[in-house]
Amino acid sequence: MALNNTYDARLVQQETALGAGVQILVLALLGTAIGMGPAGWLTGLAFAVATWAVLSRALHRSRLRSFGPANRVTLGRSILVGGVTALVADSFQSPPPLTLLVGLTAVALILDGVDGKVARHTGTSTALGARFDMEVDAFLILVLSVYVSMAQGPWVLLIGGMRYGFVAAARFWPWLNAPLPPSTARKTVAALQGVFLLLAASGLLPHLAELGVVATALAALVWSFGRDVLWLWRTSRVQEVVEVKELVAA
Repeated sequence: MALNNTYDARLVQQETALGAGVQILVLALLGTAIGMGPAGWLTGLAFAVATWAVLSRALHRSRLRSFGPANRVTLGRSILVGGVTALVADSFQSPPPLTLLVGLTAVALILDGVDGKVARHTGTSTALGARFDMEVDAFLILVLSVYVSMAQGPWVLLIGGMRYGFVAAARFWPWLNAPLPPSTARKTVAALQGVFLLLAASGLLPHLAELGVVATALAALVWSFGRDVLWLWRTSRVQEVVEVKELVAA
C-alpha cells in the first residue's frame, strides 16, 4: 500500500510539472507571435515557477492521491492567466495585441464556471481545489486591475488588491478568518469583477464609459466586502458574549 501511495504522489507532482512546462510553451508561443520583451518573459516565467512551487507544496501537504479532473481545468486556467500576466507586464514597454489579451482572458473567465461543475459532477470536490480556484481568480483580477489602471488611474488597483488586503488584515484581526455563510450575491459580485475589467480593457468603450464600468465594479466589491466584514464583526461580538457568559457560569 505504501508503494502505491508513493507512486500516486509522484503522478500528482508530475501533473504540476507538466503544467509548468505547458506554461513555458505558451510563453514561447506568445514571445514568437508578438516579440515579447524581457519584462513579459521574466514575469511569465516567475508566474510559472511560483505556481508550480506553491501548488506542489499544497498537494504534498494535502496528500491527495489524484490531481483530479477539476484541478486540471483550474491548472489550465492558471496557464491562461500566466499568459495574460506576461502580456500585461510586457504592455509597460509596448501595447499588447488586444485581441490576444481579450481572448486569453475571456477563455479563462469562461472556464471559471467549469472546474466547479466538473468537481461536483465527478465527486472530486476538495478544499485544495476550491482554494486553487479562488487564488487563480484573485490573481487574474489583480492583473486586469493593473492593466486597466494604466488608462484609468491607480484607484483601479483597489479592485485587485482588496482581497489581498482582506487576507493581510485577517492576520491582525483573527475574527476575519471565520467562515462566511454561502451567498449568491457575493459570488455574483466576484464573477462580475472579471467581466467588467475585461470590458474596460477591451478598448471597445469610450473613456467615460470605461470609467463608469470600473467604478461600478469597485462600488459593488466595496459593498460585498463591507457586508461580509460587518457580518464577521457582529458574529465575533456575539461569540465573545457567549464565551463570557459560559465563563461566568462555570
